[in-house]
Amino acid sequence: MSKDILIITNYFPPETGAASNRIFHLAEGLQKRGFHISVLTPLPNYPKGKIFEGYKGHFKHTSKENGITVHRLWIYASNSKNKLLRLFAMLSYSFSLIWFFIWNKIPQRVIVQSPPLLVAFTCMFFLRNKKRQLILNVSDLWPIAGLELGAFKKNWSYRLLEWIEHFNYRNANFILGQSNEILTHITSIYPIKKTFLYRNYPDFIPPKIPINSYESPKIKMVYAGLLGIAQGIHKLCANLDYTNIEFHIYGAGAEQEAIETFIKNNPKLPITFHGEIERSLLHQELLKYDITIIPLLNRIYGSVPSKIFEYARLGLPMLYFGGGEGEAVISKNNLGWIAPSGNYETLNNVLSTLKKDNLTLDHKVSIQQQAISAFDFSTQLNQLSKIL
Repeated sequence: MSKDILIITNYFPPETGAASNRIFHLAEGLQKRGFHISVLTPLPNYPKGKIFEGYKGHFKHTSKENGITVHRLWIYASNSKNKLLRLFAMLSYSFSLIWFFIWNKIPQRVIVQSPPLLVAFTCMFFLRNKKRQLILNVSDLWPIAGLELGAFKKNWSYRLLEWIEHFNYRNANFILGQSNEILTHITSIYPIKKTFLYRNYPDFIPPKIPINSYESPKIKMVYAGLLGIAQGIHKLCANLDYTNIEFHIYGAGAEQEAIETFIKNNPKLPITFHGEIERSLLHQELLKYDITIIPLLNRIYGSVPSKIFEYARLGLPMLYFGGGEGEAVISKNNLGWIAPSGNYETLNNVLSTLKKDNLTLDHKVSIQQQAISAFDFSTQLNQLSKIL
């Protein structure tokens, strides 16, 4: 079989975030292992819902990036809360994909990112071919996740999305799942489906952990990432006990305005919003803090936040507040502390027991060493490349 692989994704650099980073490292890693990689993605627009400068006015933009051919297609860019506009945005990219499939030769191996379900469905439907290997990369379980987040109700539209989900699994030759829960769900529907646990391990050189001066007796806790509904940072700000901590926030998203308003209205609370900064600079910033918090407003079946693996490589102790499989990862690898998702009383009890003097350099180094050993990107990708 040819060494050509096409990766179809909704997110890719220069867009930021876990999904973009995950696909970029997959593409770059496979390219370095002798595969010829091309990527099919929308014109960059995430998370602000506006086409980036330099790409506006294009129907299609093709470039060579680190040896990878990147085709960027037209999309109706929107991050509107209006469901119809969001649906139209997904459909617009699906139409662009169909146009691309008609006029271009598609390799025998294609990796398709899911969700979004509709985009994955477009790929699985139009690229079905006995001679082609379709690999579905499932990072979240939709529509189940949408149901748990309150975005869906169990009605006819949910059943339609469920049918689409099952169609995608059925037509995939091979499925990559970001968590054991995802793979368990898929094999409960199609027991003989070929699967592979592909965690979102980061690929960067572990930094040297600095000795931080303790200018404040309070624990410096940080959150960095998407400020979306699922993360619930606004509610977290309102429910934290600040006796023992100061809280620092980095990122952007739907809740940003509400968070900034809350901070403005509560000037005595030790909360600082730093805005959004580049990922490489963010790593250096994170090294200044004592612990990080990883919250989810509601436990989402199948979800294991990629921050766990990234922060562990930085040697940053974690307070996990998201439920599910992430709790097992934190506990098994001694990466920090756990509070049940949504239980703010327990969360504050855990925070009250933490002592700054115990958050030592040795503690951080041990977390980093465990991450290097247990969450190795190259080892995982070597295993995957042998199967492809």
